[in-house]
Amino acid sequence: MLNFSKMKLGGIMTTFKREFNFNENILSVISSNIRKYRIEKGVTQEQLAVDIGMSYDYLRRIESQKGKEGISLMSLYKISVVLGVTMDKFFEEN
Repeated sequence: MLNFSKMKLGGIMTTFKREFNFNENILSVISSNIRKYRIEKGVTQEQLAVDIGMSYDYLRRIESQKGKEGISLMSLYKISVVLGVTMDKFFEEN
């Protein structure tokens, strides 16, 4: 999604793109953190999958493919609740 801002200059509306540094590997960071916190809490992939209503194979792919498999916001939220970890922790780079 592109971020645009509008600024009125001398009666003319102008649109320009602001610069941000986006982590292109954020899905990899998230998948590593899911695995990290799951192991810290002593929860197996199978149990986490059952707890959040996800297939074991899908959860395995999320953790093992380091960001090649996407995850929905709702699934990440459910994982955070089950593991007792706030969602912001999944975005922290180690």
